[in-house]
Amino acid sequence: MLEAATLDALARLLTHALPEALGIESAALLLWNRKLDSFEALTPGETSLFALRPDRPVPVPDAGFLLADGALLPTRAGGGEGVLVPLMARSGVVGMLVLGARAQRRELPFRATEVRLLSILASRAALALENHLYQKELISSERMAALGAMAGMLAHDFRNPMTVVRGHAEMLLQDGLAAEEVRAQAELIIKMVDRLDRMTGEILDFARAGARLVRRTLPLRRFLEGLADELERELPGLVVVRRIEVPEAASGGLDEDKIRRTIGNLASNARDVMGGRGRVHLLARLGPPAEGEAGRLVMEFADEGPGVPPEIRATLFEPFVTAHKKGGTGLGLAVARRFVEDHGGSIELLAASTADGPAGARFRVTVPLGPAAHAGEGGSAR
Repeated sequence: MLEAATLDALARLLTHALPEALGIESAALLLWNRKLDSFEALTPGETSLFALRPDRPVPVPDAGFLLADGALLPTRAGGGEGVLVPLMARSGVVGMLVLGARAQRRELPFRATEVRLLSILASRAALALENHLYQKELISSERMAALGAMAGMLAHDFRNPMTVVRGHAEMLLQDGLAAEEVRAQAELIIKMVDRLDRMTGEILDFARAGARLVRRTLPLRRFLEGLADELERELPGLVVVRRIEVPEAASGGLDEDKIRRTIGNLASNARDVMGGRGRVHLLARLGPPAEGEAGRLVMEFADEGPGVPPEIRATLFEPFVTAHKKGGTGLGLAVARRFVEDHGGSIELLAASTADGPAGARFRVTVPLGPAAHAGEGGSAR
């Protein structure tokens, strides 16, 4: 019984195998519902094992005896020949096994040796049943936690693109806009909506533990310059000081959207901790490739804020860890780490760069370039 892999398998042992071994006509397993303070019949093979089925009632044998403290005691009803076998675990009663009458009638349903055996089986069954019930409750709580994490992730990652969409939509309401200006604003709105659609898919991938990448060969310098420009457009009040030490001809295979979101999350956090405006520093260069790699892109990102408190440095990339932010969900860096690790890369928090004044937070993102990547002339590792 302790090795029964599922609740369904345990129920079959108690309601089929055990009655067959004892020569009992029928048996039923009842579970104790702590919320309703009542027993519910468990029928093996049902899709919903815990749900009562009024349209398909489970027959429960009449019981005239109760197994208690290793002895058979007559019940108050006392009309039937069946036996009630309480299933007592560490947390209390978890169920009740109701055994029907034996095929061969006798004064007492079981001999003394059989009563002792049933008492041992009942204690083992109670432990196994309790473990299965705990497992079900744990799975249910983990699902709720996952839903909460996904909701928080959506709120965190959708905030900036939605702000951009609203801002450009409000600009379209202004009178006297030229046709070119209307077209430009509309194109930016479409671009942000497309990004929201891609982000939705990526968040679902994250929640499903998927590591699907869509690598495309990109001109690295142009991509990084565009990324810096985009950060300033999407995050008003932020100035990106850039040092792109990547050769003009260098290219590499990356999942463009995931890298954009990684750096975008760092920038969004930086703006929040700096009070809505300030400077961030983006340094990018090519790093030496590991064996079998086409190369590595190394990006260092730093802000001029108050820095990371020592008490959360070790857990900074875990979900729901946040500091210096009002209304922060603590998911931005967890998502960034996931997307970098999907590439086979790493993200780390570096030591502060200055000894006086606000030190700020410094991060290093190292991403292996895809197999199709190559560096142009002058693109050797620095």
